[in-house]
Amino acid sequence: MSQLIFLVERDLETTTGSQQALEQAGYEVRSFQTVDILAEAQLESPALLLVALMMPDGNGVQLCRALRNNPLLAHIPVVFMLEDDREEHRILALDCGGDDCIVKPFSSRELVARVQAVLRRLGPRLQGLRNQPPELVIDSSAMKLSVRGSDVPTTSLEFRLIEYLARHRGQVFTRDLLLDAVWGETQFVTPRSVDACIRRIREKIEPDRNAPTYLKTVRGVGYRLDAQTSWNFTSSEGCDCPACAAPPGILKMRPVRHGRRRRAAQAD
Repeated sequence: MSQLIFLVERDLETTTGSQQALEQAGYEVRSFQTVDILAEAQLESPALLLVALMMPDGNGVQLCRALRNNPLLAHIPVVFMLEDDREEHRILALDCGGDDCIVKPFSSRELVARVQAVLRRLGPRLQGLRNQPPELVIDSSAMKLSVRGSDVPTTSLEFRLIEYLARHRGQVFTRDLLLDAVWGETQFVTPRSVDACIRRIREKIEPDRNAPTYLKTVRGVGYRLDAQTSWNFTSSEGCDCPACAAPPGILKMRPVRHGRRRRAAQAD
């Protein structure tokens, strides 16, 4: 299976030449003219990013830093394409987390050689990450959850919540958005209902519930699932939640219907 490379470049001539060279070398290439590619990277898990330092809607430095700050994408190597050989540009590209640089105009042979060198140098570490078994295995059709190889019993509500977070691994969700997506029209629930359900799930899946490594709290915002996950969703299922309905990289939030939630009770 060919390795996938994301090519982020505004110049059409550079994009065309680079894509042709990499494809002839046996790589699969997807090209972008925007730095807003984190959602696609999380979905497709490319082997390497080839990124222009400057882009119309931002710069490659911002993209690389966002990549390095994302626990699901931080391992992906980045090669910067520079407009010139100025020292400050090379230092900037490497300081933000880049793995190598190549200066335009470059030949097809140099581009392929640099990409191969980076993948060869980082190959054992990347292969080790890919070979790690999933920490969580979710079988939607059977409503079964397995954690580190052992089946874990859950209530239907706990299963729906962990399944929803697994569908959008790495994304942060507020309590209100989780109430809308998982609890739906259930009456007598509050944002505290989410906290209680999260606490019960952590007791079942976390190696240390006092220091969660899978189900993270993002202070002042909500919750995020970081665990390496494998799942089996039934083919007839569709997800019409705000996260799936939004364009890539954009999370739309439904208006919260506070009127259906009552303060006193928690029916979870």
